[in-house]
Amino acid sequence: MSAVASATLLVGAGLVLLAAVGVVRMPDLYSRMQAASKAATLGVALLVIGAALHFGDPAASWRAALTALFLFVTAPVAAHVIARAGYRSGVPLGREAVVDELARDRRPRGP
Repeated sequence: MSAVASATLLVGAGLVLLAAVGVVRMPDLYSRMQAASKAATLGVALLVIGAALHFGDPAASWRAALTALFLFVTAPVAAHVIARAGYRSGVPLGREAVVDELARDRRPRGP
């Protein structure tokens, strides 16, 4: 296995582990969604790219690129939809939250 493929796989695995720790340690749904969507998406994409580099097959490289692109497009959208559904169903913010900007935007305006 090449050194680049090994490094990509190790960094990807580290980011996935970091995302898992973030999901366990974060105080509320919204922080957990950020940890899961940011670090896990990049980690899985690096794992897929590392696997493509390891195999060295052009077909595997195309599949890896398409998989990484799919992850980068769908994971943020899914995290946004889940967080929005949580907010609408009344999941509370963590104690560390300073401002609820969405509640401020939902108040009626005018006289």
